[in-house]
Amino acid sequence: MEPKPAIAVVFQHIGPYHHARLNAAAEKLLATGLEWSAREYYPWGAAASLARYHKVSLFPEAGDCFPGNAQLRRAFYATLQRARPDVVAVNGWNDFGSLAAANCCVCHGIPMVVMSESARGDEPRTWWKEMIKRRIVDLYSAALVGGQRHVEYLVELGMPRDRIFTGYDVVDNAYFARRTLEIRKSHLRQGYGGQAAFEIRKKYGLPENYFLASARFIEKKNLPRLIRAYAEYRQRSEVIRLRQGYGGQKGQTSAVSGENAPWDLVLLGDGPLRKTLNSQLSTLNLHPHVHLPGFKPYDELPVYYALASAFVHASTTEQWGLVVNEALASGLPVIVSSRCGCVPELVQDNGFTFDPVDEHELASRLSTMASLSHDERQRLGDASYRIAMNFAPERFGAGLEQAAHLALRDPSKASLLGRVLIRLLSQMRAPQPP
Repeated sequence: MEPKPAIAVVFQHIGPYHHARLNAAAEKLLATGLEWSAREYYPWGAAASLARYHKVSLFPEAGDCFPGNAQLRRAFYATLQRARPDVVAVNGWNDFGSLAAANCCVCHGIPMVVMSESARGDEPRTWWKEMIKRRIVDLYSAALVGGQRHVEYLVELGMPRDRIFTGYDVVDNAYFARRTLEIRKSHLRQGYGGQAAFEIRKKYGLPENYFLASARFIEKKNLPRLIRAYAEYRQRSEVIRLRQGYGGQKGQTSAVSGENAPWDLVLLGDGPLRKTLNSQLSTLNLHPHVHLPGFKPYDELPVYYALASAFVHASTTEQWGLVVNEALASGLPVIVSSRCGCVPELVQDNGFTFDPVDEHELASRLSTMASLSHDERQRLGDASYRIAMNFAPERFGAGLEQAAHLALRDPSKASLLGRVLIRLLSQMRAPQPP
């Protein structure tokens, strides 16, 4: 049996998502998770399961400032000398820590795997930046990416297609599936609408039916347009209710205002646009119907997924969209922006896509989803479960194992220009924390 290669996997910070991937990788490789900053700028909380990989924090006491360039380079050099990995997997090619790690690997002659979720359509591209990227990509011996859009972009940048493997963008499916099922069973134990249901919803301030969105409150997440589309959806629903009330049979109005009443919208997250969104909700008189619970840690997320009726993700640009993975693992039907990198793989017969700059189309998708019967939405949710099965952490482990073996068998040879370029880029001024 071929021995397991020793691999060091570099992330800025190892959160719950990275933890699940590294545990899966440890089943196939001698894995070290290397985080260059122990500072957690997004307080997701700790993962529940024990680490089956070796974890190294370069700066475990990191405070509000990033380490300096020279400090980080020295830390990477010392860590690589101690760990002596056969291969190093580096997250991206334009991150401050990733560039420093890549430079150390080039100096030590250690083959590298790049982990990427960049696609051609993520943002406007300029020819000179693409030329630089091509030189950087040449330094890597293999790649692990999210899906087809990322494969195609790496091929554009010069990586041979047979050196690219998929499985980078996964979440802990078992965790979300198990916890949401437990919550739903508790919710239904005393009957739909019973005391258990009331207590759970009361504790978290959740309505009976709602669309769930989860995102940082920043421009690219497209939340103002989502709110406008939601307002249009409610207006359409009210028109239908009035028509049914005036033109329908006796008693129909009460039925519409109950089970078929417009759903609420729950926006999980926080960020610099929070005040803007609150002002928008006031202008549109939507505060009673749009809920902003704030940022929620990892262990509370399953509650919101479990009790939601559908999930919506509206980003104008998104390299992948791990929240969509979470929704699928939770068995939810989805409405996802066509510009999200995950769409070809994760949105098939389990929901709808839309143009994120067309709020009328999004409003129509919301209306269509809410108009489906419980059984129809259940079928979409079951399809989400089936799709999610192919994007579990085990896929990350398998893809990383293939990439690592290929990198060892046929490592890339760094050109002189590549060596000079990665050295210069790794000496750029370190960014400030968000």
